[in-house]
Amino acid sequence: MVKYSSRLKAEVVGEYLQGGTSIRHLSEKHNLPRRQVSFWIQKYRLSGVDSLKRKRTKRNFPAEFKIDVINYYQTHDETLAEVSAKFDVNSCQISLWRTAFNQYGIDALKSHPKGRKPKVKHDKKKLRKLVNKNEVDRLREELAKKNKELYDTRLENDILKKSMTLFGPSKGEKKHK
Repeated sequence: MVKYSSRLKAEVVGEYLQGGTSIRHLSEKHNLPRRQVSFWIQKYRLSGVDSLKRKRTKRNFPAEFKIDVINYYQTHDETLAEVSAKFDVNSCQISLWRTAFNQYGIDALKSHPKGRKPKVKHDKKKLRKLVNKNEVDRLREELAKKNKELYDTRLENDILKKSMTLFGPSKGEKKHK
């Protein structure tokens, strides 16, 4: 999409309003598409000179405003261009809001976070604490594992001792003695 300067837009619209030149002649003279020239003229007639200026900041609209615009467009007998001029919003944006609302309801009009989730940046103290916590957790798990092994070996040893007292030494042990 080509961005045109506000000065060029104002110049083309001014030439048209002074009279004597057609939209076709202006589009050929400035090497512009006819639709673009007629769009600028219509926009000027609906909203004035400020509509020809480029908006340099990203605007966020609340869901209530979007619903108001959609309701106004559907209830009043005005064109999309007139509604967009009245609310100072692009007509294509109103159309997108309307289709999203019809398909998904009011949740589609609410603003959602864009892009990836930011990576969590830890400062050095927090990183040390995390490393220490991870180290402590690892050592605790290792200690629990060793305690379980120790318990199992003691249990086996106790079982062997009890079996020796109940059943006596095995045949192999008698031969060795």
